[in-house]
Amino acid sequence: MFVLGNVILGIAKVLDVVLNIYMWVIIIRALISWVNPDPYNPIVQILTKMTEPVLAPIRKLVPAYKIGIDFSPLIAILVIIFLQYALINTLYRIGQGMG
Repeated sequence: MFVLGNVILGIAKVLDVVLNIYMWVIIIRALISWVNPDPYNPIVQILTKMTEPVLAPIRKLVPAYKIGIDFSPLIAILVIIFLQYALINTLYRIGQGMG
């Protein structure tokens, strides 16, 4: 059983790292958007391609035109933090319980 526990702990750690990296990608994109970046810049295009699949559905729920501020990056970061506490911590406890 301890092998399965170690596998779950490994999955939890990888998911935690991936969520942290993705959170920083969203933060970087939000900061770059404040300076009106060149849309043809390869870095801006990569950031857009990486974050738009998550941010677009959030924008549909909370449109920026009604408020004037795009809260989608903030909401995405809050969802990531929630997943880190709810999902990752649960996986850690399950893995430790099996070990």
